[in-house]
Amino acid sequence: MKTLIGGAIAVLLGVIGLAVWFDPFLKLLAGVIPVMLLLGGGLALYLGFDELKDSWTKEEPAVTEPEDDTEKYQKEIDDLKKEIETLKSDKK
Repeated sequence: MKTLIGGAIAVLLGVIGLAVWFDPFLKLLAGVIPVMLLLGGGLALYLGFDELKDSWTKEEPAVTEPEDDTEKYQKEIDDLKKEIETLKSDKK
C-alpha cells in the first residue's frame, strides 16, 4: 500500500514538474536524443562487427576437422585389423 501511495505521489509531482518546466524539458530532450542515437548506433556497429568476426572464425575449423578425424579412425581400423589377424593366427 505504501508503494502505491508513493508511486501516485511521484507521478503527480512528475506531471506538475513537467508542466512547470516544459520548455527546459524539451531543451534537455533535444540535447539527449542525438547523444543517445550516437551511443546506440556505435554500440550496434560494435556488436555487429563482433558477430561478423565470430562467424568468420567459426567457418574455418569446420573444414579441417573431418580430415584429421578420418586419418585417426583409419589408423585405428588398421590397428584393429592387425590385432584380429594376430588373434586368428594364435588360435590355429
